[in-house]
Amino acid sequence: MAHHITTNWIKNLAFETEVDGFKSNLDVSPEAGGDNLGPRPKTLLLAALSGCSGMDVVSILKKMRVDGYKYIIEMDADVTDEHPKTYHTIRMKMYFEGDNLPQDKIISATEMSINKYCGVYAMLAKSAKIETYIFINQMEVWKNA
Repeated sequence: MAHHITTNWIKNLAFETEVDGFKSNLDVSPEAGGDNLGPRPKTLLLAALSGCSGMDVVSILKKMRVDGYKYIIEMDADVTDEHPKTYHTIRMKMYFEGDNLPQDKIISATEMSINKYCGVYAMLAKSAKIETYIFINQMEVWKNA
């Protein structure tokens, strides 16, 4: 299966891209010469990673009959100083909130995502170190760093 998107230049450094029937703008900050009409392309990689792994984890936890939780993913990434400026380290922090959450199942679901299912993780891990952390009710319970 192949994926296809269309990206059209709007003006200056702004583009509109259509992905899976959804339109979104891409741009850079005024300091970088843009008009700030949308997110930066590089940070969208972080959104893709958090969405891909997050969807895996939720799907796996559903199969494990785990529910009744709040789930937030925060991403931070460090950029190289030289061009092409790429991410060299990405930190993915997964926060779970809820009563009586099964730590073993949450860790297992996360490991399955990052080691087997998340294609975005697999692609980005070829060029950057990805550190993954799990917090349950504000306590760090696992890290893959």
